[in-house]
Amino acid sequence: MYPAELVKPMREHLTAVGFEELHTSTEVENAIKKEGTTLVVVNSVCGCAAANARPGAIQSLDNTKKPDNIVTVFAGVDKEAVDTARGYMVPFPPSSPSMALFKDGELVHMLERHHIEGRPAELIADNLREAYNEFC
Repeated sequence: MYPAELVKPMREHLTAVGFEELHTSTEVENAIKKEGTTLVVVNSVCGCAAANARPGAIQSLDNTKKPDNIVTVFAGVDKEAVDTARGYMVPFPPSSPSMALFKDGELVHMLERHHIEGRPAELIADNLREAYNEFC
């Protein structure tokens, strides 16, 4: 587990723009099962989260269509919440960072670490916008 003071600015990168932090299994289950669309960002301390994932997720919200709910869990910190979120992301293997879009509780779009690592934030944002335009 990472120290709270280390991950605080990484959490705030997303919460400052409206992402809701989820810390428990129940919070994750309730968020994913909500009617409508929910974007779940599995946040991480790695460089690709800082350079690509978080900025890409934030930029993706600059779109006419966007998810009804935007939430985040933190790998290496919120173990219970992350494990529950990853359970909803099956058949995709656990990876962080990662992003999943759910519609009415069903996984409809997934970005794994290998889709994020080494790709510019703009490309990640465009990928998510395409999903929003289709499912939101």
